[in-house]
Order: sequence, then C-alpha cells, then structure tokens
Amino acid sequence: MLISTWLTRSRIRLALIGFSAILALAGCSVPVFTVPHGLPSSTAPDGPLVQQLVGDVSDARALKHLQALQKIADEHGGNRAAGTPGYDASVDYVVGVLRRAGYKVSTPTYEADGGRGSSGPERNVIAQTDTGDPGNVVMIGAHLDSVEDGPGIVDDGSGVATLLEIATQLSADPSVQNTVRFAFFGGEENGAEGSTGYVQGLSPDDRKKIKLYLNVDMVASSNGGYFVQGGKGRGRDEAGPPGSATIARVLADHLAKSGVTDPEIIEFVGDDESPFIDAGIPVGGAENGDAERKTAAQAKAWGGQARERYDPCYHEACDRIDNVNRDVLNHYMRALAGTLAHFATSTAELR
Repeated sequence: MLISTWLTRSRIRLALIGFSAILALAGCSVPVFTVPHGLPSSTAPDGPLVQQLVGDVSDARALKHLQALQKIADEHGGNRAAGTPGYDASVDYVVGVLRRAGYKVSTPTYEADGGRGSSGPERNVIAQTDTGDPGNVVMIGAHLDSVEDGPGIVDDGSGVATLLEIATQLSADPSVQNTVRFAFFGGEENGAEGSTGYVQGLSPDDRKKIKLYLNVDMVASSNGGYFVQGGKGRGRDEAGPPGSATIARVLADHLAKSGVTDPEIIEFVGDDESPFIDAGIPVGGAENGDAERKTAAQAKAWGGQARERYDPCYHEACDRIDNVNRDVLNHYMRALAGTLAHFATSTAELR
C-alpha cells in the first residue's frame, strides 16, 4: 500500500509547528504488515478485567451516543466542526456522559486558529479513573470535531462513542494498576490543534507520567478495514517511539481474538498521535481506512466490497448514522477495550 493511501485525507495535511518531519512522509511507500493467521498471541493470558470489559461493552449503547451526536449536528447546521455551536454542544454532551458515569471531568483549553475562521480558546475534554498509579497513565483518545461539510458520525463520532462506552463500562474506580485517562480532542480537522495544545501544555514531569497513548480515529466505516498503527516505518514519525510496536501488537491480537482475520499493521501518517510521538510517548492507533479502496484480498479476509472506498462518505455530508457499520464498530470496540484493560493492569514498562 502506498503512502498516498493515507495522505489523501485533508486532516493529514497538517501544519503542526515542530512536526516538520511528518511532512517528509509524502511520496514514500508504506510497508503493510499483517498479523499471520493462527500466530500465537504476544500478550499474557487475559486477566479478569480484560475479559470483563471486552464482554461488557456494547455496540448498541455506542450507537446511542452516535445518534446523540447526529442530533447535535442536525440542530447546528449539519456539522460539529471546531469553533461552532455544534462542537460546543458535543463537548457538553461528552462531559455529561462522563460525569454521570462518576468521572471527574476537566475541559482544558487550547488556542485554536481555524474552524470557520474563528480563533481563540477552544475546549478539549479530559477524564481519568480515580484508581491506579497516577504516575503511570495509560491514555486513549479520539477527536470530537467534524469537518464543516458533514456531521462526522464515523469520522470521528465512532471513536468518541467507543471511548464513551468503554469509559462507562470501566467505571471511574476500577481495579487497575495504572491510571486510565480518556481524551476527546478538538481541532483535529484543523491540524491536530487540540491534541497539540494539550501535550504542549503539560509539564515535562506530566508528559513522563503518560506511559502510552492509543489513538482511535474512524472505527465504523461502511466498507471499513482493520488497520493498526505502531512500530512500522522508517523513523519515529512513521513507527512511533520505542514501545509503540508492543501497543500495536496487543491491539492486533485483540482484533484477532474478536474474530478479525489478519489485521494489518501500518505506519502512522499524522493524526492526533503526532504530538505524543514528538514528546517521545509510545503510541498505537486504530483506524479502518477512509478514501482509498479495499483490495480483493482485504475483502476476502474482512468482508465488504473490493475496489470500493473504505468509507464512501469520508468528509462528506453523508457521514451520518446510516454510514455506520456496526460489525466493524463491534470488532474495534471490543479489541480496544481489551487493549486498554491489558495495559491498565500491566506492570510491564514501555519506556
């Protein structure tokens, strides 16, 4: 698969100050790696929390969050873009869900320069468990904004709904070794503004406390594939810092356990993981593909239509509820729940 497969996305055309190395990706080919079918798992046997969380999460409840985000977009000009009332309503919705689940929630601001020409402070949403070692933080995030041209129910309402369902089922005080932190970033479609502002706003000590970051961006496309990012590429911007390959392998293993045949491990291309990579934090990524076309081999392994786009509504007004593939959502949600629980209960060091 060529790098153009991924760089077609407008959100990848980042202008992140301090991330110029990402731009060097253009024109390079991406080696695609698959997890061989039947290969023994690299993870330790699943502990009680892993099994419980994988079994508890529900795509039906996640769909209710997607319906709420669709309603917000419908009531605010058809989108939830950063700098708009639709985005503000999305922030309020996520905050409400997390607080009802018992989390203490903060909405730290970042400086925006985009979103329909608006600029100034915008809000991220951050919540974390009361339990676990706060000096060892396992972090998972998704972007909360859409493009201006559509409601963004798959991109990235699917990531948001997945995180909300996992957070709700995990609870604010689970039995974990490490603190779990959930992040909902704004301004991703404007150049990863929210995640960049968040990481740059942390003290050096607080950055060191984050042991890994797992990015969830598009996990329910109608013709979606099963891609995992981490540990593959020619340099840190493509492969992530040391430890990233371990995150990717655990996620790929959990996708396989959910019933996915041969999930593919690919390179990073410049989403909300970029500022974490720049800070030296191990990263992993979940993403089902967007404007490029599914190959015949992928369609045979995963189902769906060969030679059709992974997401025919990518960055379009039709990225609505009926664009959601609940089977893809279910596989990713259970795999992400298992991966998060694995690292939340792990004493292994990634860095």
